[in-house]
Amino acid sequence: MDSIELSAVDLALIAVYGIVVVVIGVVTARRTHSGEDLFLAGRRLTWVPIGFSLFASNISSTTLIGLAGAAYTWGVAVANYEWMAAPILVLMALVFAPVYLRLRIGTVPEYLEHRFDARVRRYFSALTLFANIVVDTAGTLFAGAVVLTAFVPGLDLFTAALLLAAFAAAYTAAGGLAAVVYTDVLQAVMLLIGAVLVTVLAFARLDFDWDGFVAATDPDKLRLFLPLDDPNLPWLGTLIGVPILGFYFWCTNQFIVQRVLGARGITHARGGALLAGLLKLPVLFIMVLPGVMAVQILPPLENGDQVFPALVAELLPAGLSGLVLAALAAALMSSIDSTLNSASALLTLDFIKPLRPDLSPRALAWVGRAAIGVFMLLAAVIAPQIGSFEGLFHYLQTALSYLVPPVAAVFLLGVFSRRAGSSSALATLLGGHTLSAVLFLLWLAGVLTLHFTLVAGLLFAVSVVIFVISSRQRPAAAPARALWQPALMRPEPRPLWWRDYRLHAVLLLALTAALVWAFL
Repeated sequence: MDSIELSAVDLALIAVYGIVVVVIGVVTARRTHSGEDLFLAGRRLTWVPIGFSLFASNISSTTLIGLAGAAYTWGVAVANYEWMAAPILVLMALVFAPVYLRLRIGTVPEYLEHRFDARVRRYFSALTLFANIVVDTAGTLFAGAVVLTAFVPGLDLFTAALLLAAFAAAYTAAGGLAAVVYTDVLQAVMLLIGAVLVTVLAFARLDFDWDGFVAATDPDKLRLFLPLDDPNLPWLGTLIGVPILGFYFWCTNQFIVQRVLGARGITHARGGALLAGLLKLPVLFIMVLPGVMAVQILPPLENGDQVFPALVAELLPAGLSGLVLAALAAALMSSIDSTLNSASALLTLDFIKPLRPDLSPRALAWVGRAAIGVFMLLAAVIAPQIGSFEGLFHYLQTALSYLVPPVAAVFLLGVFSRRAGSSSALATLLGGHTLSAVLFLLWLAGVLTLHFTLVAGLLFAVSVVIFVISSRQRPAAAPARALWQPALMRPEPRPLWWRDYRLHAVLLLALTAALVWAFL
């Protein structure tokens, strides 16, 4: 796609956004003195910033760029990854948030040390660190670089990725998780405004004629559940693979869960998770449907990842283009800053601190800042290589499908089963990932043609079997570790019925069911 010219108004709006983000970073840096400040915002976060930050941090790699491109190619079924987040975040609010906060952990792998042992913690921490850099951060940088090169003539992918990473790393290293979360609130609001603008203008180009749009669109592109032999997302993959990927992302991935760990209390942690679930439901309308509409609006595009910037160039006048591009930059920054802060927390708290327990809180914070800089460079180098895949969304989901099923099995069975010990968890991770590596090599060789969501389901099933069998081999005399530790925080007051998280969870599940029913 040719470069897109920006007006002075557009550039001014983008500059204002950048200045606001820098100011937030400077202000929060004044309160960032220790490792806990840098990585957990001093455990002062309330439910509204947590909810918006969870939503914004998820946006870049799987929305606007990836979702619009996938929807352009194969329809609204890609939204299955979005609405599925709501029930999984209900599980987070009801089960995992209380467990994490009662243990007062700093990283998700630290939970595995409480539940199993230090070996399992280090294994999962190393895996998460790899995924954060190679999958999450690099994927997000690639998405941003694709858009930035479309608007800046002569800019190559590596330079664009490096510029984005450097900007995000600067305010993240200064203000830590607090800077990440508070900029995420701004970024989430901007993103929602920008996405709604693109959707409304795209629908206006179709004369606001829903019936006409439906009549001119391939029916399969407006269905959430596709045939079993569909190459993009078979219905069975939606039911057995997508929930596994979603569970890993929302309940065990450090760069997401870190916001919950920084909550002021369990009420705020639950409220933030449920708010994020609610914000995920409109994504089908404001970020997926425009990709389907683009088939009737734009000339044929060879690369689906170019759909969103092409829509911006086609539909938006000067000023609005800058607003939406700033929203896109906000979405990209919210994921980059989150993954960089997460990777730094994993390296510092799970590896450096155990080796150097004598480090002062201030020294630990500076180690974390240095790690952010290193990871920034690594991700910027990896990002341009993603262009060799079929598309950004395909890259992200395929990579996770081979990595996360054994992890999901260990977390789910570890919480709900008291019998299993550390050997069971380690056997499941090692055995599951050995099989993952074999299947991945077969996929690269063209021997394995199974859809990646079905592969995720298969790997999860095998991992469960390994976990159960190895649990039965544990000596009967070995003590079972407690799963529900006594609360280490002040008890939360019993809420009024209309503020009860259980009612909110039921309502969120009902809204999700209604959305799915409408697009069956």
